[in-house]
Amino acid sequence: MMNLNSKYFDRIRINPDGDVKTADAPACEWQGCANTGGYRAPKGRQQEGEYFHFCLDHVREYNKSYNYFAGMGDDDIIAYQRAAATGHRPTWSMGVRQANGRMADRQAWAEAYDDPFGIFGGTYRRSEAEPERRPLKNLERRSFAALNLEGSESGSEIKARYKELVKRLHPDANGGDRSSEDRLRQIIQAYHYLRSAGFC
Repeated sequence: MMNLNSKYFDRIRINPDGDVKTADAPACEWQGCANTGGYRAPKGRQQEGEYFHFCLDHVREYNKSYNYFAGMGDDDIIAYQRAAATGHRPTWSMGVRQANGRMADRQAWAEAYDDPFGIFGGTYRRSEAEPERRPLKNLERRSFAALNLEGSESGSEIKARYKELVKRLHPDANGGDRSSEDRLRQIIQAYHYLRSAGFC
């Protein structure tokens, strides 16, 4: 807990009311006001960096009616707001201009390099060959073997084989014969493992 009687609290100096230092503040520029103008207010568009100096009451009054876009048309305001998104810096679409400012010759790039994804203007072409599958892990291989599959089947084929084996081996389907319960349990575990591994 803080000790409020500490000697360090006695040394803290606070400006009690948040008053503005008025020693070197200019006079309020509001017509007919004799107070000091310790608060700045922007002069407006085309006069960025220039300020009026007002007292607190008059700077509040000025801020209520201040409009940076006064005198601008709707189209000009929209154009200004769009340019403000990029900090009023020039922009252009990606890949349209080269460093020297000329249009890029996309056809030359497409001819110079193999462009299977169409990045340089060529058409995207899908590989005709079946993508290589990663080698199966031991547990994955055993799970496929439990379902009498080779390991290259699609998810729908795995699911269809699972349903077929469950229907055939379930005790309700084979007249209550419990001799195949271990095999059924093995098939269910194999299917759940393949599903959790993302095969189906």
